[in-house]
Amino acid sequence: MSKQTINWHERAAALTIDGRPVIAGRRVEGLSGEQFDCISPINGKSLGQVSRCQAADVDAAVASARAAFDDGRWARRPPAARKRVLLKFADLIMAAKEELALLETLDMGKPIQYSLAVDVPAAARCIAWYAEAVDKIYDEIAPTGPNALALIQREPMGVIGAIVPWNYPLIMSAWKLGPALAAGNSVVLKPSEKSPLTALRLAELALQAGLPEGVFNVVPGFGHEAGEALALHMDVDAIGFTGSIRVGRKMLEYAGRSNLKRVYNELGGKSAFLVFPDFDDLKRCAQTVAGSMFFNQGESCNAPSRVLVQQDIADEFIALVAAEAPNYRPADPLEPGTVMGALVDEGQLRTVMGYIESGVAEGARVVAGAKQSRTDSGGFFVEPTVFEAQPQMKIAREEIFGPVMSVIRFKDEAEAVALANDSPYGLQASVWSSHIDRAHRVAKALRAGTVHVNQYDEDDMTVPFGGYKQSGNGRDKSLHAFDKYTELKTTWLRIN
Repeated sequence: MSKQTINWHERAAALTIDGRPVIAGRRVEGLSGEQFDCISPINGKSLGQVSRCQAADVDAAVASARAAFDDGRWARRPPAARKRVLLKFADLIMAAKEELALLETLDMGKPIQYSLAVDVPAAARCIAWYAEAVDKIYDEIAPTGPNALALIQREPMGVIGAIVPWNYPLIMSAWKLGPALAAGNSVVLKPSEKSPLTALRLAELALQAGLPEGVFNVVPGFGHEAGEALALHMDVDAIGFTGSIRVGRKMLEYAGRSNLKRVYNELGGKSAFLVFPDFDDLKRCAQTVAGSMFFNQGESCNAPSRVLVQQDIADEFIALVAAEAPNYRPADPLEPGTVMGALVDEGQLRTVMGYIESGVAEGARVVAGAKQSRTDSGGFFVEPTVFEAQPQMKIAREEIFGPVMSVIRFKDEAEAVALANDSPYGLQASVWSSHIDRAHRVAKALRAGTVHVNQYDEDDMTVPFGGYKQSGNGRDKSLHAFDKYTELKTTWLRIN
């Protein structure tokens, strides 16, 4: 059935959710009995009750994961055997595409067309890619002298705690699960309390695919309870965290207070988008930055929210971006044609509107938007917003995580690079120039994990994702993600 013929409102009305954690291969009641409402940002109404897992639930999940790892029911399976299970898992994700897409849209507000076309397929692709990769990675033999044989092997790390955010719940979970499970680890996943539903369903699909009990556990709950307990746990070997710098600092603190577990933080961004006057298609450039900035309601860590434009072309470019903004007018996320949905909750709405008010108060010029939208829906919607700003303004320096773009003028290339690098973040950047020398020169000068040239957001599982500076450490995606979830062991044999 195509998305054009599905009545998503009827599907939503018929939906019942199971908010219980998945521990040791089955749904169980939360030990405290406490629950919280899962609120849909589309209309502010509850989708149902979710277990408020706390330290005791995390202890049970970690114990289950540790037992599964220690007895080798997954870790000691041959890579080809793990591959078969994970490929089945990926197939089941795609078979449940409509169900997962509806859960994702209701839970965090993104348009149903993108949940269907982007989020679910990307999650399945990630799991399948790591499944296919794991039996094609070879270990090493060191170039020692003739009297020694030094074997260098990757081994699974053990129990991985994965703490993922609310903006791409399926995709971010898959980015952790794919390499961690493929390498043979056990995982305890703590989804955001704002978007827990697809994570819980993923665990059921993994069990259906043949993943052994205890290898993949999900504990929904609040960050300061379940998340903190997981990060402090003495029997967790590593934490894969995606979220804010503020909480990323806590992850490092928790590691220091516990067992010095590895912490891999993928944190925020304030990505710079540099437009030079020699680029020959400003309209495509404006369309690209608008599409990338307003996708997912601006709730993307790599959103190009700092747009640096050479002063001679700034007026023309700003007019082109302003003309794009109405194309992203917020609408009902359950309607198939909607391109911008709701912010995740009322708190995020207040945060975004606070930044907009700050921009106005500091003297930034409103080019488009800057208002709350669809207030009669009960949901949390904000218009696509464009400011002309100064680089020292709060809206131009801090991550907003909403559909708010700041356009800043620069004089020359040196100033553009200096402005772009003047940030605690270093996740992504983009350079727009028709001169190959400038494109390479500026890309090399930018301190960012990914630099796009004459495009933005083109992507693939084969390339690493992560940032410089306070945007985090380690990399998701690509073969480099295995570095986070494996230990290197050297076995040195003396040969007489």
